[in-house]
Amino acid sequence: MSTLTHLECPECGRTYDADQPQTYCPHCESPLLARYDLAAAARTLTPEAVAGRSRGLWRWHEILPMRAAAFRFTLGEGDTPLLPAPRLAAELGLSHLWVKDESQNPTGTFKARGLVMAVSRAMELGLREFVIPTAGNAGGALAAYAARARAKAHVFMPADAPEVNKVEVQAAGAELVLVNGLISDAGRLAAEQAKNHGWWRVSTFKEPYRLEGKKTMGLEIAEAFDWELPDVIIYPTGGGTGLVGMWKAFDELEALGWIGPKRPRLVSVQSDGCAPVVRAFQKGAKRARTWKKAHTIAAGLRVPSVFADRLILRALRETRGTAVAVPDEAILAAQQRLAAAEGIWAAPEGAATLAALEQLVQGGWVQPHERVVLFNTGSGLKYVR
Repeated sequence: MSTLTHLECPECGRTYDADQPQTYCPHCESPLLARYDLAAAARTLTPEAVAGRSRGLWRWHEILPMRAAAFRFTLGEGDTPLLPAPRLAAELGLSHLWVKDESQNPTGTFKARGLVMAVSRAMELGLREFVIPTAGNAGGALAAYAARARAKAHVFMPADAPEVNKVEVQAAGAELVLVNGLISDAGRLAAEQAKNHGWWRVSTFKEPYRLEGKKTMGLEIAEAFDWELPDVIIYPTGGGTGLVGMWKAFDELEALGWIGPKRPRLVSVQSDGCAPVVRAFQKGAKRARTWKKAHTIAAGLRVPSVFADRLILRALRETRGTAVAVPDEAILAAQQRLAAAEGIWAAPEGAATLAALEQLVQGGWVQPHERVVLFNTGSGLKYVR
């Protein structure tokens, strides 16, 4: 059912066996990318075929990593709505504006896409106990899918993460470990405990398959636009899995012959209290240095050290995109504006994309006629204290 062939390091080109548990390239400390026999996939995967299948993430199974249908766990993730935003468009002087609303995924955020894939593939490879460091939402998603798969999960989370994230982890029966510090501190402790106990790490980009779940956002965008991609996609960037995933999805769709070489200009949005990707992009650097004293109300953007920095920066530059930092005050204002104008109560991370769009319109980087998609990555309800 899957045409997965191997895993590949995008830095050195080394290949790895996809049917053995893999983490990342030890030579380059780079994420590994799943590769497929796209010629074989094209024999059954067509626009007509995928449109006729049951809704959800798994309808793209030829270019997803799961070989056995029995391990395709689901809570109904994927196929979230692409909502027109006509009032905001008019206010900003734009003709075409949409919000891809990921809040309608299980556990209320886009993290469901990545974690269902990571858990499903790990279970297929014989792994049964998982650990994750998280700013909050990924931990809730792991806990939910581990429960669905009858596996064990251990979640390491900053103590000041939103309360609902802590509650949902424990409600799903996972172990919750609160850490005094940032996600980077949680990551160090999670890695230490994983080594001590033999738990499988599903940290951002430290295994290959969360990326494959997130790439389905790009597949859905392409389908929604009838295989003519929008001009601009604005995406909130913590670890950057979704941004890299969509970039990968578009390349695979072009190889399948479904789209041409034109790509949306990808925009990475971060908080000005934690903006390692923005700083690296603006300086023309190939790597993003760790951000000191990271702080922001958007928990998912408080990621001071970005493991996939090379891939994120490459995606931005190859698509002629950009990177924007916005202050917390602008995020809060955009959150209220999006709710009042369009009825979308976005997570702070999602609202940050609107704050960035305002900057880009004012600066002339986004033109009035262009088709623009904002990503709301989660529900604002998850941040109510």
